Amino acid sequence: MPKHDNISVANERPWLLIALGIIGLGGAAALVIGTLVAPIFVPDHNWISDTISDLAAGQWEILMDVALYGFAAGLMATALSSAHAHLGAAGWSAGVLSLSVLATLVIIIGARNEYGDNDSDGVVIHIYLVYGLGVLFAVVSAVMQSGLRNSGHVRAGRWLIGLGAGWVIMSPVFLMSPTSVDGLLERILGLFACGMVVTLSLVFLRRGLRSRANG
Repeated sequence: MPKHDNISVANERPWLLIALGIIGLGGAAALVIGTLVAPIFVPDHNWISDTISDLAAGQWEILMDVALYGFAAGLMATALSSAHAHLGAAGWSAGVLSLSVLATLVIIIGARNEYGDNDSDGVVIHIYLVYGLGVLFAVVSAVMQSGLRNSGHVRAGRWLIGLGAGWVIMSPVFLMSPTSVDGLLERILGLFACGMVVTLSLVFLRRGLRSRANG
């Protein structure tokens, strides 16, 4: 492990990293579980053509809303742990800010029911929030992977590169896809997003556990 990272570890609070890492993993799990459970209660939901957003509108919207809020909590926990265990320079800081904004965007998406019900009242911003997600998850991968690799987390850095590449490829495909398959494509993007959160959360969880074991 590089020398500068040893200095960083000495200033880290292991229990904070452990707690935030667990919350990050739980947030990713919440999104996956919500996506699996909500269709059971939503009649005639088609996994291929109907999007995750369709699950967050209507009678059973609370199920998907809770999943989205849980994912937002996971994103914010990942942002906090990234800020605490700062593994890079300006690029890493940009990643921390991107994670924070992503958490905010997911909360707004969950709070504003502008999807799945043909809502057109007032100012509809859902599509712009989606664009924000598309850009910021790509930024997280691009600017944080080098910090992971330079601080000794080489495998995690490679995972982040791969997940980011998948995200960048699939995002325009999703936006240009016909409605007959956009549900499937959105779920694939959701897995990429969860994968980035899981990758970072595991790094910080393991740093905290290793620090506790050594200290």
